[in-house]
Amino acid sequence: MISERTLRNLRRELSRSVLAKIGIVVVVLILAMAIFAPFISPYSPMKQTLDNARQPPLGFSTQETKEVTLMENGSVVIENGQVQTEEQTVYTNATLAHPLGTDANGRDILSRVIYGARTSILVGLFGTTLAALIGVTVGLSAGFYRGRVDDVLMRGADIMLAFPSLVLAIALVGVWGQAKVAIPDPFVVTGISGAFRSALGLSTNMPKDIILPGTVILVVALVNWVWFARVARGEALSIRQEEYVKAARALGASDGRTMLRHVLPNAITPILVLATIQVAAIILLESALSFLGFSGASVSWGFDIALGRQYQSTAWWISTMPGLAIVVTVIGLNLVGDWLRDALDPGIEGEGGV
Repeated sequence: MISERTLRNLRRELSRSVLAKIGIVVVVLILAMAIFAPFISPYSPMKQTLDNARQPPLGFSTQETKEVTLMENGSVVIENGQVQTEEQTVYTNATLAHPLGTDANGRDILSRVIYGARTSILVGLFGTTLAALIGVTVGLSAGFYRGRVDDVLMRGADIMLAFPSLVLAIALVGVWGQAKVAIPDPFVVTGISGAFRSALGLSTNMPKDIILPGTVILVVALVNWVWFARVARGEALSIRQEEYVKAARALGASDGRTMLRHVLPNAITPILVLATIQVAAIILLESALSFLGFSGASVSWGFDIALGRQYQSTAWWISTMPGLAIVVTVIGLNLVGDWLRDALDPGIEGEGGV
C-alpha cells in the first residue's frame, strides 16, 4: 500500500513539472492505443491493397517517373519488332483513408503503428517483470548474505556486463530460435470489437491473436537482470544493518521471511524507478532485434522500419512513422521515470520543474 507521504511527494513533483505531465499523457495514450487497438485501428494491420502501395501521409505528395508502353489508337506501338515505351511522371496524393500513408504492400501504416504498440509494450512489460524477478532475487541474496554468496553472484553479474547487450541478445536468439506465443485477443474473440466496428461501418476482419516473440522476451530479461541485481544488492547491504532487520532475525524469522517482509519493501523505491526506465530500454532492444530480423514478430515497430529501408528515397514515411512511435514512447517513459525518481527518492538531485 502506498503511504500518504509517498502520495504527497508524487503530487508535489507532478504539480511542479510540466515534463512529468507530458510523460504521463504520452504513456497513457500509448497504453490506450495498445489495449484498444481493435477498436481504433482503421484497418487490419495485415490487410494488403497493392493498388494503394506507397501512398504518402497527409500533407505530402509524391511523383515518380515510370516507363509505360506507348499506345496509338488503342494499339501497342511496335517498331523494328520492339514494343515502344515512353517515360511518364505519375503523381500520388495523400488521402484521408490513410493519414500516415501506406507501405510497399499497401498496408495502412497507422494501423501497423497502433498494433505495433502492442508488441513493443508487452515485450517491455513482460521483459522488465522477468528481469526484475531474476535481478532482485539475485541482488537481495547477494546483499543479505554477503561473503562468498555475494562474490559468486555478483561476479556472474559482472560477466554478463562484459558482453554488449545487443550482441548477447542476438547470440541467444540464434541459439534458441524464434519462439512465437499467440495470445487470443479478448476483444476480437468475444466479438465486442466486431460489433463496435460493424456499427461504425468499419472492417471487422481484425487479427484474432496477439503474436508475441517469446524468445525475445526471455532474451531481453536475461540481458537486463543485472541492473536490477546491482540496485537490489546495494539496498540490501544498507537495509540489513537496520535495527528492525536485526530484531526480526533475533525473534527467529527465517532469512527468506526477513528479506520478503522487511528488506524488499524498503528497497522497492529505486527498483520501481529502474523498472520504468528499463521498460524503455527493453523496447529499444526489442526494436533493434526486430529491425535485424531476429524477433519473429510480423507486426512490430522495428520490423516495419526494416521493411522501409529500401524505400527511403521514395517512401520515407514507411520507416519514419514507426521510428517516431519508438522515439515518443521512450521519451514518455523516461519522463515518467524522472518524475518517479524525484518523488520517491528525494535524495537524488532531479531536473526540477519546468
